[in-house]
Amino acid sequence: MFNISRWTKPLAVVGLIVGAVLVASAFPGAGMAATAPSLGTAQSFAVLAGSTVTNTGPTTVTGNLGVSPGNAVTGFPPGLVSGGTIHRADAVALQAQQDVTTAYNSLAGQACGANMTGQDLGGKTLTPGVYCFSSSAQLTGAVTLNAQGNAGAVFIFQIGSTLTTASGSSVLMINGGSPCNVYWKIGSSATLGTTTAFAGNILALTSITLNNRADIVGRALARTAAVTMDTNNVSIAGCASTPATTPGTTPGTTPGTTPGTTPGTTPGTTPGTTPGTTPGTTPGTTPGTTPGTTPGTTPGTTPVSTTTTRTTGITFPSTGSGGVVNTDHNRVIPQALVVLGIASVMLLAGGVGFVVVTRYRR
Repeated sequence: MFNISRWTKPLAVVGLIVGAVLVASAFPGAGMAATAPSLGTAQSFAVLAGSTVTNTGPTTVTGNLGVSPGNAVTGFPPGLVSGGTIHRADAVALQAQQDVTTAYNSLAGQACGANMTGQDLGGKTLTPGVYCFSSSAQLTGAVTLNAQGNAGAVFIFQIGSTLTTASGSSVLMINGGSPCNVYWKIGSSATLGTTTAFAGNILALTSITLNNRADIVGRALARTAAVTMDTNNVSIAGCASTPATTPGTTPGTTPGTTPGTTPGTTPGTTPGTTPGTTPGTTPGTTPGTTPGTTPGTTPGTTPVSTTTTRTTGITFPSTGSGGVVNTDHNRVIPQALVVLGIASVMLLAGGVGFVVVTRYRR
């Protein structure tokens, strides 16, 4: 006769253990929380290179642009740096590079929540977490990052060697997340294909190449080699916690002045000049047009420049609150639901087993 006391309890224990493991791994990234690293002084940089920064065409960089230990910056103009300063091998760029190295090591040290080696990111919808590729990573089409209503949701991609995006690819952020809470740790180089709409901070060990009209909401930070651009928009303006000006200044004004002061009260201005003008400007000029400051006196307004640049910004397709439909054969969310269903059955079986054991002993 079947011995209930001998077999039911071990089976129940096994069911509970297996069920718990399956639940923990049901959703990619859910098992391992991602922690945003501190970028330190590199936070104010939109572009930072180790050897050179080269540009072709009317690129717009919103934020600081720098290079260290190299000192070569070419292509500005026609490129434009808005709301920031160009730093060539100075103390600011050197410290920013040191802070990038610290952040890079912090990203590399975080535990992997989902191994995606060999999978194309295109067509997937991902939740916050740490995703890893032991070698290269490819993005063809759109990858959707679902912040699940959490404005502080963090996404980390640990890539062993290269990151490459196909032409027209995009990174879509939905449900309340910030592109600047997305981190791409690249073991060698990153190459964004033409017209790619990218989101997040690229921290590459060697180089970063932005092909024609590839745009980034976030940062392009290369530790040892070059950042190469061609008619791009790279902007940190979408980072609510990061001002698009040199640290310590108020966006759109000269340090120490207050926007919209009474006519003639700003130090160094001639009485009777137009309200809010910056010292040394011609009376009646538009406030905030002095080079080196962020155009406009209202933080977050569109920069005004005498240089003609592309007016098209970085736009992402609207996907609604439900995200995009995942058509890849390695579908992440449907697969997670199947695993979750199996886990629920296993947990239920384990619980029933314990009940049977308890009642049998009585």
